[in-house]
Amino acid sequence: MLDSNKDNLKLEAMKRIIGMVAKGREASDLFPAVVKNVVSKNIEVKKLVYVYLVRYAEEQQDLALLSISTFQRALKDPNQLIRASALRVLSSIRVTMIVPIVMLAIKDAAADMSPYVRKTAAHAIPKLYSLDQDQKEELIQVLEKLLYDKTTLVVGSAVMAFEEVCPERIDLIHKNFRKLCSLLVDVDEWGQVVIINMLTRYARSQFTDPNLQDVDEDEESKRPFYEDENEVDEEQQEKRAPTLDPDHRLLLRSAKPLLQSRNAAVVLSVAQLYHHTAPRSEVHQVAKAMIRLLRSHREVQDIVLTSIAATATRRKVMFEPFLKSFFVRSSDATHIKLLKLEILTSLATESSVGIILRELQTYVAAHDPPFVAAAIQAIGRCASNIKEVTDTCLNGLVSLLSNKDQAVVAESVVVIKKLLQTQPSAHREIIIQMAKLVDSVTVPQARASILWLLGEYSERVPKIAPDVLRKMAKTFTSEEDIVKLQVMTLAVKLCLTNPKQTKLLCQYVLQLAKYDQNYDLRDRARFLRHIIFPADAESGGPTRLSKQAKKIFLAPKPAPVPESHFKDREQFQLGSLSHYINTKANGYQELPPFPLEAPDPKARDVETEPQVMEQAPLFTAKKVSSKKDSKFYSDTESPEDESEEDENSSDEDDDDDEEEEDSSSDKDEEEDDNEDEESSGLEEKLPKKVVKSNAKPKSDEEEEEDESDEDDSSSESVSDSDSEDESSEPSSVPKKQTRNAKPAKESTPVVKPKSNLDLLLDLDDGVFCQLISKVLSVIFCFQFLQHLLQS
Repeated sequence: MLDSNKDNLKLEAMKRIIGMVAKGREASDLFPAVVKNVVSKNIEVKKLVYVYLVRYAEEQQDLALLSISTFQRALKDPNQLIRASALRVLSSIRVTMIVPIVMLAIKDAAADMSPYVRKTAAHAIPKLYSLDQDQKEELIQVLEKLLYDKTTLVVGSAVMAFEEVCPERIDLIHKNFRKLCSLLVDVDEWGQVVIINMLTRYARSQFTDPNLQDVDEDEESKRPFYEDENEVDEEQQEKRAPTLDPDHRLLLRSAKPLLQSRNAAVVLSVAQLYHHTAPRSEVHQVAKAMIRLLRSHREVQDIVLTSIAATATRRKVMFEPFLKSFFVRSSDATHIKLLKLEILTSLATESSVGIILRELQTYVAAHDPPFVAAAIQAIGRCASNIKEVTDTCLNGLVSLLSNKDQAVVAESVVVIKKLLQTQPSAHREIIIQMAKLVDSVTVPQARASILWLLGEYSERVPKIAPDVLRKMAKTFTSEEDIVKLQVMTLAVKLCLTNPKQTKLLCQYVLQLAKYDQNYDLRDRARFLRHIIFPADAESGGPTRLSKQAKKIFLAPKPAPVPESHFKDREQFQLGSLSHYINTKANGYQELPPFPLEAPDPKARDVETEPQVMEQAPLFTAKKVSSKKDSKFYSDTESPEDESEEDENSSDEDDDDDEEEEDSSSDKDEEEDDNEDEESSGLEEKLPKKVVKSNAKPKSDEEEEEDESDEDDSSSESVSDSDSEDESSEPSSVPKKQTRNAKPAKESTPVVKPKSNLDLLLDLDDGVFCQLISKVLSVIFCFQFLQHLLQS
């Protein structure tokens, strides 16, 4: 089909091939047959061929090079799509020998009249830069030209190329900063994301920190709710008010409407802009938009919840009004549930902890083991962070020890062990209850936690701890490694506090660990033996370590402070890949710190060319010839016809002027005679309706009379004597001259006479339409007469 002479068969074949490429199937074997159709005259076939070549030009470089001359001719094609496709294919051929050709093509495309071709040129710049980095200086010159482009279709691609080629050249952005802010709303969604990310780094390097003089959230919460304005010092109020650079404010104001975008990436980009550059009092504006994104797909929810969890560690107040939006649904995926639990525990306060604990209590009965374990851990975090509910949470966790699910019991034991470290003396009964669970609990982590508690607080249960050690010594060889380590630790602590009952048990346990398969256990047993039983060692006497054994093993240990897993992600830009994986990804650009002193803002001022205040007039009022230079209708008309038309127009004006003032001084009449000579030239140049634009509007009867006078062919055959008599009537001419002379006296200095276009625009819609209709009718009559004469 590709070798057929019919374009419809070629088009059908190319559609099938592109369909194969879209589905991921291999179609590189068809490259020789497809590349022959580059010279096809059918535009649809040619566009599909270019789409195929963009995909496989890099793999089939030798065959693609044979068609370079065709691509170069296509760069001059009248169709903008063909020009853009040719440049796209040409830049996709990864051969260094054609770099000069591609560079020349990019330069020509950057000056193309079509915005689509200029956009393609911006996309080709990073391709050429990755192929030959020595062309960087020339590419920067082309890129600077594209950055000055005011077309929204080109701006986003130009900024993307800037980020790929020279992100350190901030000087290229100075002159375009305000333009980018003004065009931000109209750019395509992909371009908005690129521009906002670039402007975020620009703002961090060019503006000062708006939160330096602001009050922290903790200090703000400590202030009384009702505060007398007189009590607050004026100087403190001035310090609290953030002073932003006008360009900084322009950036935030331009990006704010994009919070209503339907694209989640755009909304998240604006959120990270406010998070990193906005004053603390304005960051809350993005909260509602981010909550709206939680109704999207799971992939979007995952990214948004990760960003919210990182933001909530610093700004709890920001998402407190939307607390119920983070309640877990049964349809949520496990990773979404875990993220929501993380956010709920971060937002817990004294006022909202009751609602959160009731919600967590229902989660414990779920059938998802990882989710249940995370819910129990969330209860422990709430109990440790808010001291008022510690006892309540501890009692609830103890009640879970009787649960039938071993996973729930095990996780409860681990959480209780962390809570007991805060106040162990007040909960001796809980320790005894947990010691009884050694026989029933099978989860290694839970058994290890119980053994650690008994060893750490053995003096509170002096009779129970040795008995537990005896039971664990029997099953030592069958325990997990984590449990074996805690059994050895328990044996050493009991040997130091109660050597009469536990010394032999300690030696037995260490002897068993000496021959364990795990090398960590063997090393630990050897280390402990030398400290606890130095007489059995080769030294033959107590060592310094053995003398300090109690201080080493029985030293008081601080209680663990539960922290969010997202607290250490502040080092990365919000919403980036590095922020999501909590590791610096390849190609990540770190946000620059705020400068202590802002650079000179004059660098962003654009030098505009001085506007010409006075335009050259198309005609002057004082230098106008009395005769027309060119005829409007035909070359057969004579000056007599022109004078007759002027006389008819004066007659029309005379009828209008009869209703005005009848008296005027002789001095005014003499001056009007002189000025009428000057204005007669204007009347010859302009249409009749334009000259009368300042006259009083006529009645319907008078307009009908005017139309009859103009359309009547007999008016053109009036004799010269009649025209002279009409033009010399003393009753009408002085009145017209007096009326036209008065405005001239009031505005004697003519600064800027209006052009023909301005006078046409000043006309009313009705007058303008009548003028056009009359002109068209006269032209039609003239063409009809000319046709009759020719026939």
